[in-house]
Amino acid sequence: MFICNEAAWYQVQDVLDAYLAQYHTDGTFLWSMKANDYVEVGAKGYNTYRYGGNQITFTVDRTFSHEFGYEKGFMMALDLTADKTSNQPPISMFTLRNGDMISNKYLGVGREDGLSSGEVASPVAGSKLILWGYSSVAVFNPYRSFIAREI
Repeated sequence: MFICNEAAWYQVQDVLDAYLAQYHTDGTFLWSMKANDYVEVGAKGYNTYRYGGNQITFTVDRTFSHEFGYEKGFMMALDLTADKTSNQPPISMFTLRNGDMISNKYLGVGREDGLSSGEVASPVAGSKLILWGYSSVAVFNPYRSFIAREI
């Protein structure tokens, strides 16, 4: 799986479009039967490519576009194949004990319902609910993942 910015997405589209045109491949990714025996021709976008029994998927994450720009391609490859011996997932999220989601209330005048008396944390007539937590991501086999960046 490749997670990419919009520039890399358009480059992948151009490369796969040229490849499929040059080698005259045909299949359901170029045409498909519709209702009433109509045939739909063309592709809106190549997001998954199969070759030699392998499947490559491209997904746009606009966060990469904001962080790395819109002009040059950037993509991150993640191998999402589980470990065959332990069946451990290739990527996982960790947190501190009971730290995945913590909620707090910031009470203003009127407290939670807006009409109660008592201790408050703000002179503003309103309250706020705050959700936060700790988390991190671990890739168990980092040698099967990489970053590709256009220079």
